[in-house]
Parts: sequence; C-alpha cells; structure tokens
Amino acid sequence: MHHRIVIVGGGSAGISVAARLLRAGENDVAIVDPAADHYYQPLWTLVGGGVESIERSRRLQSTVMPKGVRWLQDAAVEIDPDTRQVTTASGARLGYDALVLCTGIEMAWDLVPGLAEAVATPFAASNYTAELAPKTWELVRRFRGGHAVFAAPGSPIKCPGAPQKAAYLACDHWQRTGVRANAEVTFATGAGGIFGVPEFARVLETVVARYGIDTRFSSELVEVDPGAREAVFETSGPEGKQRTSIPYDLLHAAPPQRAPAFVREGPLAGSSPFGWVPVDRHTLRHVTYPEVFCLGDVCDAPTSKTGAAVRRQAPVVVANLLAGLAGRPPVARYDGSAACPFTTARGKVLLAEFDYSLAPRPSIPFIDTTKERTDMWLLKRYGLPAYYWRVMLRGLD
Repeated sequence: MHHRIVIVGGGSAGISVAARLLRAGENDVAIVDPAADHYYQPLWTLVGGGVESIERSRRLQSTVMPKGVRWLQDAAVEIDPDTRQVTTASGARLGYDALVLCTGIEMAWDLVPGLAEAVATPFAASNYTAELAPKTWELVRRFRGGHAVFAAPGSPIKCPGAPQKAAYLACDHWQRTGVRANAEVTFATGAGGIFGVPEFARVLETVVARYGIDTRFSSELVEVDPGAREAVFETSGPEGKQRTSIPYDLLHAAPPQRAPAFVREGPLAGSSPFGWVPVDRHTLRHVTYPEVFCLGDVCDAPTSKTGAAVRRQAPVVVANLLAGLAGRPPVARYDGSAACPFTTARGKVLLAEFDYSLAPRPSIPFIDTTKERTDMWLLKRYGLPAYYWRVMLRGLD
C-alpha cells in the first residue's frame, strides 16, 4: 500500500491534521491508529475532582475520524524513514510521500518501582488514565484525614499542571466538607518550581498558601512501597541527592512518560532517553528527514505537552507539509503557544497561556487571565470540550 500522506496516531493531533488536509484538497490520506475510543483527556482532571463523568470525555473513534481518510485500525510497530515505509502489527506495510508522526506518549509506570502496584490498591490513583481518574475522586471523597501526597515527575509529561490541579480540587473539597483540618497535604515535584511563567507562578503560590500545601521542589518520586504505604523521593540540592520516605494515606501520582517503544527505539528518535522526536521547533519538520513532520506530545519542541499546543501546531504542520510536497520551503512557524487551565477550586480557573519566551500570551481580549476566574471555569468545563469535538477535530480553526 502507498499513500501520499500517512499519519501515525489518531489522537487530537492526528485527527486535526487529517481534517485540515482534507479541507486543503488532499484526498490520499491514511491514519494508522488501533484505538476504538477517542478521549478528550483534559476533562480527566474534572473527573478526578468529582465534577464530570469519564463518559463525557469519550467518543467512538469512528465518529471523529474525518470522512475521506483511510483508517487502518492497527498499531504501527516500525517506521523506516529511508525507504519511507510504516509497518503495522498485522504485517501491513504503508509507503508514503510525507509522514506525520503524532503517536502521543505512554505511561512509564515501570520507571518508578512499586507505582503500578500502588495504584492497584485502595490508597493510590492517578488522573492520567481513563481507568484511574474516577478512582481519584473516590479516594478524595472517602478521605477523612491523614497524609495526602500528590507527586509529579520533573521530566516532561502531558499537561504538566495536572498533578497540581488534582491537589487543588482535593483540598477545595476537603475544605468544603470539614476534612482539611484533619489532613496533611504534600505536593512533591521533580521540577524546580511551581510553574515556569512567573506571572502565573505568583498566583499559584497564593493558591498553595491558601490550602496550606507543603510544597517540595526538585523532589522526584523514585519508589513506592504499597504495603507500607510509603512514597520515596529523591531530592536534589547543594549537598547532592538525598532520599526521603513519606508515609501516605492517599497518593495521587503522575507517572513518568515517554515515547512509544517503536518510536524511541527507532531511527526517528533523538538522544533523549524518553525517545522524543527531534524537530525544528518552528517548522515542526524532522531535523534529518524533511518529509517527516511531528507534533503533539511525542515531539521535542520545548513547550508544554498540551492540547492547546496541538491546536497551534496542527495548522503549521499542514502548511509546511503541503509546501514540501509542492517543492517549496516551509512557510509557517510555530511560536511555542501552549496553555494550561489550572483548576484552582471548584468554580475557579487560572488560564495560563504562554509561548517559547515563557511570557503570558493571552488569546482572549479584555479579560485579565492572570487571575482565578469563574468564567474561565465555565470555559474549561463546557466551552473547551465543545470546541474540541465540534471545531478542532474538524479542522475548522
């Protein structure tokens, strides 16, 4: 089989790019993706906070696949950029003129010994999977006191603000129900601070203070003992690395994340141990193979791995891919635009929008988005999901 354009990955990036290509007049586009369901993953924070159901985040993949695209419901297992071929788990081989790689990333539970076993117990969960996000709410709802620990890795993960959001929504619920006075809450992250954009970091520091959360930076979760209910953190400081065990009665953990094995072990990956695909950060074209473009969580563009980033990346990839097929140089540039709507409480969201410069880049006029706002909560809960399903996945923006 041969297609003019092959897209590996049918998540937000793959579907958006395919829809835009069809609207641009391309009629020989194939998507390789095995999933039967398609998720709007940003809603999982609200699922873990007891605000939304997991079902509201899910639709059948067949209902969002653009009409006119050939969908191979199969998993890619190998890409040979020299022969321009994609091999699937069933043994199919697809040739291409141009390739779009947007596989998303996988949860690397194995990089933290004991973490996978911990989330199988009644004391730990994670908002990072559809199966575990509802469990987060059950643990928060049943919690009556003790030590609640929220952990995030320092390495790149999808929606890096999500572990904080879980802590804020949990604390908000415990304050409303009178449980907060009986709880000790720790937020530990391998990152060096609460957030990389100072204007938003200052607001988040007031949120942390309001809830009385003990924050521990440069503290990486390296092991979990689910039997003893202890989380082990390795903290980096002037005196070197030190390990500390923290007992927990509730643990919410974001696992380390990495590219799928066939990507990180293949020729398109760079030198990162996580297998990120190296691209020109403005054109999103592969640094070695000009007919390959990469966007979304799996590329190494130095910005947050969020759906908002995909929204800005997709039109750039389409414009530059079509230019390449026509023998022209790249014409569009991605400026690193990304966003993170921090749910700081039920009914309040801090909408952090920024670019490569790590300066605020608000997209909504006449509104001060450097403050916690109720209207941004309504946008997060209702507006953005509607936009995702009805506009973004259809290539309309």
